[in-house]
Amino acid sequence: MDQKRLLAAIALSVGILLLFDLWNRPAREAEQRRQAEISAQQAATAPAPGVPAPGVPAPGVPAPGVPVPAAPLATPGAPLATPGAAVAAAEAARAPETRLPIVNPRLQGSLSLRGARLDDLVLRGYRETVAPDSPLVRLLAPRSDANPYFAQWGWTAADGRTPVPGPETDWTAEGGTLSPTQPVTLRWDNGQGQEFRILLELDEDYMLTARQSVRNTAADAVQLLPWARVRRERTPQTAGFFILHEGFTGVLDGRLIEWKYSDAKTEAEKRRGPAMEQESTGGWIGFTDKYWLAALTPADQATQVRAAYRHSAEGGQDRWQLDLATPAAQSVAPGAEAGLATRLFAGAKEVHLLDSYESRLNIEGFDKAIDFGWFYWITKPFFYALDWLFGIFGNFGVAILIFTFALKLAFFPLANKAYISMARMKTLAPKMTEVRERYKDDPAKAQAEMMALYKAEKVNPASGCLPILLQIPIFFSLYKVLFVTIEMRHAPFFGWIQDLSAPDPTNLFNLFGILPYDPMQLSSFLHMPAWAIAMGITMFLQFKLNPTPPDPIQAKVFAWMPLIFTFMLASFPAGLVIYWTWNNLLSIAQQYWIMQMDKKRQASRPAAAPTPPKPLLAGKAEAKPAPKGRKG
Repeated sequence: MDQKRLLAAIALSVGILLLFDLWNRPAREAEQRRQAEISAQQAATAPAPGVPAPGVPAPGVPAPGVPVPAAPLATPGAPLATPGAAVAAAEAARAPETRLPIVNPRLQGSLSLRGARLDDLVLRGYRETVAPDSPLVRLLAPRSDANPYFAQWGWTAADGRTPVPGPETDWTAEGGTLSPTQPVTLRWDNGQGQEFRILLELDEDYMLTARQSVRNTAADAVQLLPWARVRRERTPQTAGFFILHEGFTGVLDGRLIEWKYSDAKTEAEKRRGPAMEQESTGGWIGFTDKYWLAALTPADQATQVRAAYRHSAEGGQDRWQLDLATPAAQSVAPGAEAGLATRLFAGAKEVHLLDSYESRLNIEGFDKAIDFGWFYWITKPFFYALDWLFGIFGNFGVAILIFTFALKLAFFPLANKAYISMARMKTLAPKMTEVRERYKDDPAKAQAEMMALYKAEKVNPASGCLPILLQIPIFFSLYKVLFVTIEMRHAPFFGWIQDLSAPDPTNLFNLFGILPYDPMQLSSFLHMPAWAIAMGITMFLQFKLNPTPPDPIQAKVFAWMPLIFTFMLASFPAGLVIYWTWNNLLSIAQQYWIMQMDKKRQASRPAAAPTPPKPLLAGKAEAKPAPKGRKG
């Protein structure tokens, strides 16, 4: 019977590994595809090392004056359109589009004056990989790119008669390069008394402000609806982890809204319209990737806006759009002016920067663009603590080690009681075994005697679980910090760990690089890095210090746990495995010290009085002497 239960426990452990592999496989395959695309891009573009000079487009982006195919975009509320043959023919006959260069210390790109479309934006401080010559991260891209992603500003003629600038309208720009010290104004006149303007302002980081306005010099009032939008014409690759949100996001009327691409598609098809449409006072909406964000928000947070998430599919290709507009069309009287001022954030989701925008610009919940998860109230303070330590030591790996040590000190009094109880449980093991053997045919009596033993020795068998329970939110919160914050991206430790947010690249199954092949090509299970092995060893040593569970099957399952966790955490971020290994070492040291102290306390106690021997026939009446017979 015991053998069957042991086999069942082993089968369960293998099942856990298989389920974990299935859960982790989409993210791993997506990352492999992304790395393959990066390698192909590097081979095709062969960019020179270093940051591109201001005004020079990054690899793969047309230079100013080079034609870029474009197609009409839908206005908010209308179906999203795709380029057709007639449009393409008309494009070929037109003069090349003009581009407005954009540059600040952290961004570089250009805006197409054809359609007022920002579709060329590169993040100057971030590269695709840890390689120093890796391409810079491209956030926004034109329609000629494999993954078009752009922002645009415009108007809809609500009266149905006023000419408005369209996606193919050529604007004129007043000013040179758009920079933090030089705003630029785009102008277009419809020839019927309405002049349209977009004043563009750029800060030192990732925020662009667009102030749309229209002046009516005609004799009649016009009805116009100003809007701003961000559009993706391909579904982006996502990490695929259920703990990470990627897709539509935003905060409207103080409520966080998150829509995965698949959910937004289902909802849009069901409603035959936008997946989500809501009026809000202020707020923001955006597309969030793991590390990057493109979001729209009203420049004045007291402004009433209508926000929408949209999906369409033409030619088998999914297209995604989010837009902000005024709740209703604006009536612009003769001699009057009206418009809409919005901000576009397009950049990296840096915690301090998002916090700064939230406080300076009063953008509510802007930091929630980073998916800190259920334990937000723990995760974000953890990040601040690690970031503060990083500022002192200059290494996030060292910051993790010191932070873990500080946590151990903070929880020492609580863990001390738990470990003392566990140490006493270990000393009670022989007595517990004796009780089980004595009452093996009476489980109820055995349980009652065990409880009496715990009470007499002042031991709580459940208290040993306390350190593990405390580690769950800590582990999860630290995992989120390592996984979702861009500050951990490409953060090195020592030796071969060049990215704490990525798995340890070493592998036991190719003898840590001696054999010239990748075992992961054969099976995802064949990944056993050095830090995961160290973690498994420390976990095994920690379990050996713990008291053996009274149930033998439970004891055998626990004996398998270090091996199971070693395989499970092998593909986790290296920073998390380093934390777990270091935490195990600290726990072993703490537990060993407590056990030694407990032994000294036990030795210093006065010797207990010897227990009187039990009757040979315990529980039976003693035999009485036989009556003497008569002498005959």
